[in-house]
Amino acid sequence: MAEQEQGQQGGGITPEILKSAMKAFKKRLKLTVLDDDSRLGRGAFSSGHTGVFAIRPPNQFPQEVWNELCRQGKLRDSGHGLYELAKGEQDRA
Repeated sequence: MAEQEQGQQGGGITPEILKSAMKAFKKRLKLTVLDDDSRLGRGAFSSGHTGVFAIRPPNQFPQEVWNELCRQGKLRDSGHGLYELAKGEQDRA
């Protein structure tokens, strides 16, 4: 029965792979935000923080993994190959 559940879950994508992909996504998002915040020329009185909401996911995981995470409601496809955390996941990041 576990094999049927795994097959229905996304074509052999294990929960460990999904967890690892989610961890890699959150790490890349965090680094992207930090990089954006540290840009030169952004002073205390500048126009404000624009914010990073969506990124390209790490390419060490296949597209099926990102599709499955979207299906599970953990990520949201923003278009043009960009993904963002779903509303509930933003609180956990």
